[in-house]
Amino acid sequence: MKMACLFLRERWSRKNNFTMTSIHNSGIAEHIQNIQSGKIDVVAFVKKVIQLAREYDRKYHCFTIICENEALAQAKQIQEKVKHHQAGKLAGLLITVKDNICVKDVESTASSRILKGYKPLFDATVIERLKKEDAIIIGKTVQDEFGFGTFCVNVGLGYRIPLNPLDVTRATGGSSGGAGVITAVADFPHIAIAETTGGSIESPAAFCGVVGFSPTYGRLSRYGLISYADSLDKIGFMSKSVGDIIPLLEITAGRDELDGTSLDETMKEYSGEKSEDKKKDQKLLIGVIKEGMGKGVAPTVIKAMKETIEKLKQRGMVVEEVSLPVTFKYGIPTYYILSTTEASTNLARYCGLRYGQESPVRGKTFSSYFSEIRSEHFNTESKRRIILGTFARMAGYRDAYYLKAAKVRTKIIEEYKTVFGKYDVLISPTMPITAPTFSEIKKLTPLQNYMMDILTVGPNLAGIPHASIPIGFEKNLPLGMMAMTNHYEEKKLLSFLSEVERLVERGEQ
Repeated sequence: MKMACLFLRERWSRKNNFTMTSIHNSGIAEHIQNIQSGKIDVVAFVKKVIQLAREYDRKYHCFTIICENEALAQAKQIQEKVKHHQAGKLAGLLITVKDNICVKDVESTASSRILKGYKPLFDATVIERLKKEDAIIIGKTVQDEFGFGTFCVNVGLGYRIPLNPLDVTRATGGSSGGAGVITAVADFPHIAIAETTGGSIESPAAFCGVVGFSPTYGRLSRYGLISYADSLDKIGFMSKSVGDIIPLLEITAGRDELDGTSLDETMKEYSGEKSEDKKKDQKLLIGVIKEGMGKGVAPTVIKAMKETIEKLKQRGMVVEEVSLPVTFKYGIPTYYILSTTEASTNLARYCGLRYGQESPVRGKTFSSYFSEIRSEHFNTESKRRIILGTFARMAGYRDAYYLKAAKVRTKIIEEYKTVFGKYDVLISPTMPITAPTFSEIKKLTPLQNYMMDILTVGPNLAGIPHASIPIGFEKNLPLGMMAMTNHYEEKKLLSFLSEVERLVERGEQ
C-alpha cells in the first residue's frame, strides 16, 4: 500500500514544478505527536498546506472552497493549547469535508447551485467531534450534485468536474470525487470525510487508488448531512492507509441524540486489539462473490482479484466462492427506486421559499415559482432522479414500485445475513472497470451509468460495513477490491484490510 501511495506522489511530482519537501506524509500518528510536543509550528504548517491545496485545486478541481481563514484560526487555537499541554487527540490533522456535510460558517452546498451561498450555523456531529479533538478543516470537496452520480461528472451548475490525478482525461469516481482526488495527491497528513449512498466512497477510492471506508449504517451520526436518501446515507472516510482510519472512527462513532438512527455502541480502543485480531485473521473464512467475478467485469480487474485471493490463501485464510443471486438480480432496481423516492421527498424543500435560491414572486403561482427555481438551478441528473422518485411514490404506483422495492431490500439483507452465518468476510471487485475517460462516459446511457453501481449497491442497501482497498495497477490505473463484514463488525473488517494492505505492499516490493 505504501508503494502504491509513493507511486501516486512520484507521478504527481513529475508532472508538477510545485514541491514542498517540508510537508511529507510521514504518518498521521507521528505528525500528531510532533504537533502535541511542539516540534511543528501549527500556523506555519497550515499556511503551507493551504498553499499546496490551492495548487491541487488548480490542477485537479477537487475543492468547492478552501477554508483558509477558518483553518488558520483553528491552528492558532491549537498552538495555544500545545503551550499548555491541552492539545486534542487529533491535534493538527488536516481534514477535508465532502460538500454535503455541514461545517459551521463555511459554504456547504452539496455542490448544487440551488444552495449556493448557504453557510450553516452549526457543525455536523461528526465535524463537531473532530474539531473537539483539534483536527483542522482545510476545505470542502466537490461532489456529484446531492450525491447523484457514479463518476463525479454530475456536479452542480457552475462547479468544475474533478480530474483523476493519474490521468486528467479520466473520471475520479463519484459521488465523492473531490475527496478521492485530495486523498490521492495530498502530501501531508490528511483524512477525507466523505459520504456514501450507493457506492459514493468506494467508487472514487477504487478509481483514485486509496482506501475508502464505510461503517455500519448508524455507526456515525448523520446529523448535519444534507440528505440524499436517509435510509441509505452513511458518513465514512478516505485515506492512504487503513491504520489512519482507526482513530477517527473511535472519535466520531457513537450515539447522537440529534440522530435517532445512530447506534449506542462506540468504537473505543480498537488499536489495542491489533495483535489479537491479526492472529485471528489467519483463520478467517473468506467468501468471494461469484457474481462479481464474471460477465461485465474487466479481465484486468478479475486478474488482480485472483492474484490477491492467492495471497490470502498463502496467508492461511480459507477462500471459497459464494453467490448472492437476489442482490445481483434486484439490487440495482431496488436501490434506484428507494433512493430516488427518498431523494424526491428530501429535495422538495428546495423550492425557493423555505430553502434554496430565490427570485421575485409577484404575479406567480406557487407551482410556477417552484418549477422556475428548480428548473434553473438543478442539473439534468438531479431532475431525472427527482422525476423518477416522484413517479415511484405517486398514488397508484407506490405499491407497485416503492413498497415492493422495500420488501426486496429486506430479502437482500436476509441474503447477506445468511452468508455471514458461515463467512467472516465477503470480497469482490469494487468497480467492474478502471477509471473511464470522460469521452467514454459521454457515450453511456443513464441505465448504463446506473449499472456501474452493480457491485456497490448491495452492501449499501444492507447497511453493512464495507471498504475499498487498492490491490494493484493496470496501465498506471488503480484497481480496487471491496471487503464486507456483518453489521457492527468494523473491527474485523479493519483487521482484514490491514492484512490485505500488508500482502499488497509485500507483493509490490
